[in-house]
Amino acid sequence: NQFPVFSHNSTQEQSCPTMASFKVAASLLAISALSTTHGFTSQAPSTRPVSRLHATDEAFQRSLLEAQFANDAAPTTTTTATAVNGDKEPHVASAASAPIDNTSILNSILRIAASTNRGQHAKPSQKDQVSQLITDLESNAPKIESALESSTGTWELLFSNTQLFRSSPFFLAGRSTCKTPEQAQQYNWFCEMHRGALAISTIGVVRQIITNEGQLVNEFEVKVGAVPFLSDFLPLKYSGGLPFTIDGSIVSTADATPISSNEWELFMDTVEIKGSNIPFLRSVLDSGNVQLKSRGLSQVLEENVDSYEVPKPVLRTTFIDEGMRIVRDEDDNIFVYGRVSESEEATDYSGVLADLGVASSLEGFNDAITKVYL
Repeated sequence: NQFPVFSHNSTQEQSCPTMASFKVAASLLAISALSTTHGFTSQAPSTRPVSRLHATDEAFQRSLLEAQFANDAAPTTTTTATAVNGDKEPHVASAASAPIDNTSILNSILRIAASTNRGQHAKPSQKDQVSQLITDLESNAPKIESALESSTGTWELLFSNTQLFRSSPFFLAGRSTCKTPEQAQQYNWFCEMHRGALAISTIGVVRQIITNEGQLVNEFEVKVGAVPFLSDFLPLKYSGGLPFTIDGSIVSTADATPISSNEWELFMDTVEIKGSNIPFLRSVLDSGNVQLKSRGLSQVLEENVDSYEVPKPVLRTTFIDEGMRIVRDEDDNIFVYGRVSESEEATDYSGVLADLGVASSLEGFNDAITKVYL
């Protein structure tokens, strides 16, 4: 039989109804042990001698009372649970800490990531919550034997507590050039202004491809309105624009050299734009003549500037399993990736049409309105 739940005024017992029920049930059982009644309903006194079963009941009742006293003496701690919207709700937890459930932690991280667009719209309290969840996850993570071997394949960025583009080797190398805290603070300010200046753009998929040979390819897909203010060009009182967009992917590559079981040193190589849908410019970009070849530039600077050092940022993998990877940069910024596939091939953008999206817009208009097919 289940014990009934009784209401109490004690704040602690209201926050833990199971404990309140336990105390009441133990007290009632203790009273029944001291009287000549059985159970919770009064009965006529029994004239039979105490049986072995009755003696066992008394021992059980004594154990309930001892357990009650032990629970009353155990210290309790008040913790705070933070909801997805950032609100905090206190609750009382027992001194004995429960084992860490990695699946539950990962689900909590993904829930916040989904509701904040990968952290771009996260409140400070939500970022703090994810940071704490990741710290708990890292403390319970198995030792990483070889981060590079475990990370080969294609990954997509799911969450970050900083700007998403800072996952790129290009921006990681930029941060690595800062030698003082003041310079690092200035670089952080620059990244904030850079994102603010590009607020009209939409960040698409942020992808990483890691190969067995130690090459890291970062693909940063973006989209921006091609004609944001139509009234600037035509005598129309219309505040919007045409449904045409400029698409493209900023692709940066680097060599990843393991320096420990869970750390890589990145050596920046090239930056280029692929998959542009701008007519005429597409052919120029695809030719490879406008690649930013950072190694050649670094060599020139190293030969002519005595104080210059080739930037080689370090990434630290703190958690990895079959489906998720967590990486920290030198500022402890967090990047959470989800595995997409085992493929080590970079994305092929050759199928993207260089038409500013006009063809797909007309196709959609025909399918929805005119329905004219040849």
